[in-house]
Amino acid sequence: MKYLFLLIPVSIFGLYFFSTAEFFEEEEPEKNIKEKLMSNSQTMKYVPDEVPENMSVATKKERFYHLLVPAVQKVHSEWMTRYLSVLDDMENSKNLKKINDLKTKHNVQSDEELLAVLKPHPPSIVLAQAAMESAWATSRFFTEANNIFGMWSVNPDEPRIAAGEARENERIIWLRKFGSIEESVREYYKLMARGHAYEEFREIRLKTDDVFEIIQKLDRYSEIGDKYIQELGSMIKFNKLTKYDIQE
Repeated sequence: MKYLFLLIPVSIFGLYFFSTAEFFEEEEPEKNIKEKLMSNSQTMKYVPDEVPENMSVATKKERFYHLLVPAVQKVHSEWMTRYLSVLDDMENSKNLKKINDLKTKHNVQSDEELLAVLKPHPPSIVLAQAAMESAWATSRFFTEANNIFGMWSVNPDEPRIAAGEARENERIIWLRKFGSIEESVREYYKLMARGHAYEEFREIRLKTDDVFEIIQKLDRYSEIGDKYIQELGSMIKFNKLTKYDIQE
């Protein structure tokens, strides 16, 4: 059974958790974030389903990066490897059957449309959205279901949790339950590659790697539209998330 991946409108179920003050509160200076994360992986036992009490803003972000960065960069690398492979095949007229099969799978006609589907957007955008939608990996949807982006479930046979208690004459909204953070990130990238609402987003990310140009086409991701874009951009800048776009 095929089913549609959706995102809950952030203004309805409170997925847009962040406090503006918290997002932009000053934290301890970073000398070497990669070295810090490596050290923490040995000394701290951060896990998705446990949220330490009374965390400082710095600790909350530290936990978030520790949990999310490896998964986001791994999935991004997988998608980029596939994209570059297909691009090379197109440029050299190789593996044409594979290319045609991919076009059929993704319901596209041209090479450009296929490349727009396959090219992943930078990790900084994914991390910013993840932080905003999951309250820095502390939301119930994250801790109980590894659901970072509030992805709906319309399939009763898949693992899922209720978004909240049902009210009179209102249907229950279900959210997908993922086995891991990595699985959640993969499904998010699939959503952004297939969703009709993100066609312009895919077109712009194919043409540029400029994070702040790409996010201009994310107004349909949230009910608050342009305000979402502004806050997303501010989040990326303040937290210097573009440093995660460079993978060694």
